[in-house]
Amino acid sequence: MSSLAEGQPRQAGPVRGRPRSEAVERAIVEGVMKLLEEGVPLAELSIERIARTAGVGKATIYRRWSGKEELFVDVVRSAEPPDPELPGTSMRDDLVVLLESLRQRGLVSRSSVILHNVHAQMKSSPKLWEAYHNLVIAPRRRLGMEVLLRGQVNGELRADVDIELLNDIFVGPMLLRSVMRPDADLPDGLSEQIVDTILEGLSPFDPENLRPVSSPTVSSTAS
Repeated sequence: MSSLAEGQPRQAGPVRGRPRSEAVERAIVEGVMKLLEEGVPLAELSIERIARTAGVGKATIYRRWSGKEELFVDVVRSAEPPDPELPGTSMRDDLVVLLESLRQRGLVSRSSVILHNVHAQMKSSPKLWEAYHNLVIAPRRRLGMEVLLRGQVNGELRADVDIELLNDIFVGPMLLRSVMRPDADLPDGLSEQIVDTILEGLSPFDPENLRPVSSPTVSSTAS
């Protein structure tokens, strides 16, 4: 527990190392992109070559990234759409935003020759793929499961559903179309269609009439 009194300003701690420069980091990332555009494979991109292209020293790169793997992950992330901010209005709305972000990444990857080639090269490099998985894929996956867990807590989702499995079911169709079927359409409205189709069968049930709580009551009129 902090010993500072409530409302008392916190003293800034000592600053270690040189301050980060967004301009320098951007120059380094753009240097990597330039080399990739020239057709240099990831395996042949040394820190020395990247530093020379970006006009900085090797130490400047190592102060910001522990190695090539972390640098390459940041390069890929800089070329992708940014991670979305969830509206937080409902589980359904959050899921739509997450899937829409995945759809946008699929569109960007299709239109970017560099991203397409880099993703393919990353999968052939265990260290690089592990870094990308740990820094990008795993956090996004955790976020999806957090959204589903909140949905269970809020009564928007049945409590007996396996969250990890359900997360795979939600992202599966979009990943299939984005990665495994590059000829498949990724139209506007696909995110909503996937989410609504899956959620239709996952709403909590009213035990008295075994109908989803969110479903409208159907009047029993004679045909």
